[in-house]
Amino acid sequence: MAEDGEPHRFKIVTGADSFGCSLKEALVSHLKSLNIEVEDVGTDSYYSVAAEIGRRVSSSPEDTRGLLACGTGVGVAMFANKFPGVFAATCLSAADALNARSINNSNVLAVSGMSTAPESAVEILDTWLKTPFKSPCPASEFKPWPKEIESFLDNSVSEMSKIGSEKTKTSDSCSICCLVKNRELNPIDIIPGGSMKILRESPTSAVVRFEAGSVEPAHHHTFGHDLVVMKGKKSVWNLTKKERFDLIVGDYLYTPAGDVHRVKYYEDTEFFIKWDGHWDMFFDEDLATAKEAAEKESKADVFIECDTIMLQSEVF
Repeated sequence: MAEDGEPHRFKIVTGADSFGCSLKEALVSHLKSLNIEVEDVGTDSYYSVAAEIGRRVSSSPEDTRGLLACGTGVGVAMFANKFPGVFAATCLSAADALNARSINNSNVLAVSGMSTAPESAVEILDTWLKTPFKSPCPASEFKPWPKEIESFLDNSVSEMSKIGSEKTKTSDSCSICCLVKNRELNPIDIIPGGSMKILRESPTSAVVRFEAGSVEPAHHHTFGHDLVVMKGKKSVWNLTKKERFDLIVGDYLYTPAGDVHRVKYYEDTEFFIKWDGHWDMFFDEDLATAKEAAEKESKADVFIECDTIMLQSEVF
């Protein structure tokens, strides 16, 4: 650790949730007494504040370390570790801090506001600050690491940083379209002509197909959903808002939760859909009523088109 009055080569960015804010304030005061530059991002949900600290440490790992506090110290560490180059460790004792720095080269310290007293937290923080990477620690029985272990620890830092950063192979084909071609879709028993492949549960996402001429009766869902058309042509009537949407390949539509809507497919159609929660479906009319209503809409389209052609003829 630097001598009193001597500036450290790094600054510490810190934040906490409501369960850890008191402990964080005590540690910030201690850091300032050590002449360490501190940037406090304040109090927020544990995942939001951890993400902010994780982003900052990830973008400037050479001169920035992080300090996080929540109820357990676990949640903030989990979310901070989602960012490349961040090694957040939850430490409940000075021994934990010593191991985290010596073995894992931890650059973000996470502490528990519910189970760690300020005096203990200061000891944990001081140990974490002054312990160099690869130094003797409880795990090494406080002896220097053997050369082969030191080599492993050196390699581990660079290897860990690479994990998750590999670029995914790309191709000219849409990955979702490839998924549709290579996976069997299951029939939707409640709607003739439809089939679906669930890709993820809660929130649910799926690839859906409907045959030309199919009609989805008016229905609604507990959760809103986004969809993107990958093939074909369809119309969606939002009966709640009295709106109509004619969709072709590449078009996007969001339907809010609870909005009653009816759908007609003019061609064999495929689309990707994602609900805000778990998929469900509640019908507001039967299939016969839906087909009759869709047929009336189609006839109305013909009349409108004919009127437009006649008007254009009169103009010319």
